[in-house]
Amino acid sequence: MSAQNWEDSGPLASNHKAPSSGPPPTNVGFRPSNNGIVTVQPARLEDLQPSYAQVLKHPDGDATVHGWYASMIHTLGESIGFLGAIPCCFCCPNPFKPIAQGEVGLVTRFGRFERAVDPGLVKVNPLSEHLTTVDVKIQIVEVPRQVCMTKDNVTLNLTSVIYYHITSPHKAAFGITNIRQALVERTQTTLRHVVGARVLQDVIERREEVAQSIGDIIEEVAAGWGVQVESMLIKDIIFSNELQESLSMAAQSKRIGESKVIAARAEVESAKLMRTAADILSSAPAMQIRYLETMQSMAKTANSKVIFLPAINQTVQDQLRAADAAGEGPSQYGHEFGGEADGFQQAMKARVVEDI
Repeated sequence: MSAQNWEDSGPLASNHKAPSSGPPPTNVGFRPSNNGIVTVQPARLEDLQPSYAQVLKHPDGDATVHGWYASMIHTLGESIGFLGAIPCCFCCPNPFKPIAQGEVGLVTRFGRFERAVDPGLVKVNPLSEHLTTVDVKIQIVEVPRQVCMTKDNVTLNLTSVIYYHITSPHKAAFGITNIRQALVERTQTTLRHVVGARVLQDVIERREEVAQSIGDIIEEVAAGWGVQVESMLIKDIIFSNELQESLSMAAQSKRIGESKVIAARAEVESAKLMRTAADILSSAPAMQIRYLETMQSMAKTANSKVIFLPAINQTVQDQLRAADAAGEGPSQYGHEFGGEADGFQQAMKARVVEDI
């Protein structure tokens, strides 16, 4: 590659902009910046893992407890470790031991806890000291299937899972033999106790509440082991075939009952609407409208005899009463124009009929 090409393809070529010297963007995690570029914030040490490093000072000291023999072995181990640190010396053990991120090293001298070290390269005396690593990451333990009986004598098979991490490495390493097995046994016992105090419907509907109750009980015990329980979840609730069939039938019966209730309510509402409609249609204005519509349809029929019947409010008596009420009926003339004579009344009725 020529010098000209190297200059053009370099990171500070003329056709490329140099990075600005301003303050870095205030992005958090994988959030896009203002120009749409995804940036990643550098990890901080306190975010990766808390520091557990400490040195335990014994008041009596090693010389008083172990005597001259311990001092001699320790000194000899220092010498062997010095030779083992040389890369070409394969006959002596290397005193430097690596500790991975997410773990804590516990160093014991002659079987007694001496110090805790953080991840990195640690020097250990090959003769007098021993290094034990403890995982402090969040761990998942799956609890095997557990047979439980509810308060209403229903047998269930439950599977659960526990999330935990170690907060006190020396307690977890020297205080209990097997943390995972202890948590599993404690969870199974607590699960039987909590589920046995509830009915089946309560266990099904309030699964998270049941898991929270179990987690609270386990957390108090696990704190003495140097363990913090993050959460406890119930994965599966397994029923027997007979119980599944009965629950299915109960759910089906419930749905059928709800549908019948809905249908009955609909019939009641329909009956109410029909009654309201009947009341409206039986009123005088509605009957008059229907009468006029019938008369109109009959009037359009050709070459047929049509007999006209007066409507309810169009009888002769009704017309006479209406005229009397308005002051224009025969009652206002009294006996001057026939009065109550039968001929006069018949003539008036005939006139009204003719007008209609």
